[in-house]
Amino acid sequence: MQQRVKQARKLLLDPAIHEEFTRLKNLVEEKDKKVKELHDNIAAVNFTPQSKMGKMLMAKCRTLQEENEEIRNQANEGKMHELTMKLALQRSQNAELKGQFEGLCKQIEGLTNDVERPNEMVLILQEKLEEKDEEISKLKACASR
Repeated sequence: MQQRVKQARKLLLDPAIHEEFTRLKNLVEEKDKKVKELHDNIAAVNFTPQSKMGKMLMAKCRTLQEENEEIRNQANEGKMHELTMKLALQRSQNAELKGQFEGLCKQIEGLTNDVERPNEMVLILQEKLEEKDEEISKLKACASR
């Protein structure tokens, strides 16, 4: 038996035989991978909701749906919070602008009153001037007679 072991070792040390052995070993590994892949494909084709794989996949789908729903709710809450903040800012700005507008209206009203007083005074003075002009005209008419 030792003779056969020595002979086998000699053969494995031969580079050509070693190369062929390695090639065959790699070929067997590739075929094993291909067989496993084909078995997986067969299992996938035979998928039913009642099978073990089917139940696992269905449970995973439910979990993913729940996670998606939670993420959607969080996103909506974030958008609502952002919109609420924008609305509050707009309301604040609107209140500030309304106050400024009311202040401007009061200022314009004051300016209008300030302008109306001199206009009234001008009208009164124009009437007095016309009266004085008439008086002067009468006096001149009397003096020229």
